[in-house]
Amino acid sequence: MNLEQLASFVEVANTGHFTKAAATLHLAQPSLSRQISTLEKELGSELFHRAHGHISLTAAGETLLPSARRMLADAEAVRRDMDELAGLRKGRIRLGATPTLCVSLVAEAISGFHHEHPGVELELVEKGSRELIEALGAGELDLALITRTLSPSAQMPRLRMQGVLSEDLVVIAAAESPRGGAAFLPGDTVTLADVAALPQVLFHHGYDLREATSAAFDAAGLAPNIVVEGAEMDAVLRFVERGLGVAIVPAMVLVDRPRLTSAQLLEPSLSRTVSLATRADVRPTRAASAMETTILSTARVLAEEDAGLAAHVRLVE
Repeated sequence: MNLEQLASFVEVANTGHFTKAAATLHLAQPSLSRQISTLEKELGSELFHRAHGHISLTAAGETLLPSARRMLADAEAVRRDMDELAGLRKGRIRLGATPTLCVSLVAEAISGFHHEHPGVELELVEKGSRELIEALGAGELDLALITRTLSPSAQMPRLRMQGVLSEDLVVIAAAESPRGGAAFLPGDTVTLADVAALPQVLFHHGYDLREATSAAFDAAGLAPNIVVEGAEMDAVLRFVERGLGVAIVPAMVLVDRPRLTSAQLLEPSLSRTVSLATRADVRPTRAASAMETTILSTARVLAEEDAGLAAHVRLVE
C-alpha cells in the first residue's frame, strides 16, 4: 500500500467515477484502475461496487475511506513541516472561502500575500460554509473563511473560530440604468418592500446568502419579483451590471465594481459575520500563520481605510 494508491482510492470515492478521478489526478484511466486493483489485492477486499458505470463504496471501502483521508492529511502535514525548514521562501497553503468572499476579501488578501511571499503555493477551495468546515475537519484545509455562525459539532469539537468582520448586505443595481441615469444615488436607502417590487436576480437555493434573504422576505410576508435565479456570485454581478435587475449582496463585493451602484437596505437591515476557522488541535505552519495575519490586516484596511465600505463593514473585536 502506498500514498499514490490511497490518493487514487479517495479521489474515486469523492467523484464516484474512474474517468473523472483520473482527470483530476492527471493519470491515464488504465493506470488508475491498476492502482485500485493492486490496492484491493493487497487488502484482500473489493473497495468499489462496479455496475453499469455506477461506482459506489463497498463496506470495506466505507471502512477504509476515513483512514485513507487521515493518512493523506498526515503525509501532507509532513511535507509542510519540511517546507517550514525553508521558512516562507516555499511552502503551501490550503485556504477555503465562500464564493462571496472569493470576489472580495480573499482576492485582496491573496494579492497582498503573494506579493510578500511569492514562493508559497496557494490552493483555494471555494465552497459553502458547512462544506468548508467539513473539509477543515478532514484535514483538507489549513484555514477557512466562512460566513455562517457555526458552533463546533460533535464531528468537529476542536474548531477555533475568530470573528473578522461584520458586513451589511446592500442592494445593488447597474450604475447606469437602461433608461439613463443612476438607478440609486449615493446615500439612497430602500426597504425590503421596495426591493420586492423591483426585478430581482437571485442566487441558487442552498447558497447561504439566498437562504438569508429568502428568510427575510418570508418573515415580512413579501414575494420577490424574480427575473433570474440560480446564479453564482460572478453571474449575479454580471446580470445586474447588464441592467437585468437588482440583487442583495454583501457590501464588500462592490470593491472595484464601477459599473454597480448600491443603496442601504433598511426595514429590516441585514448583515452577516465573516469568521476565520482553523483547527485548534493542529499546529499552524509559518505560512498559514502568515496568511492569517494577512487576512486580518486586509480586513482592517477594508473596514477602516476604504471610503466606499466604511459605512457597511466593521471589524469584530
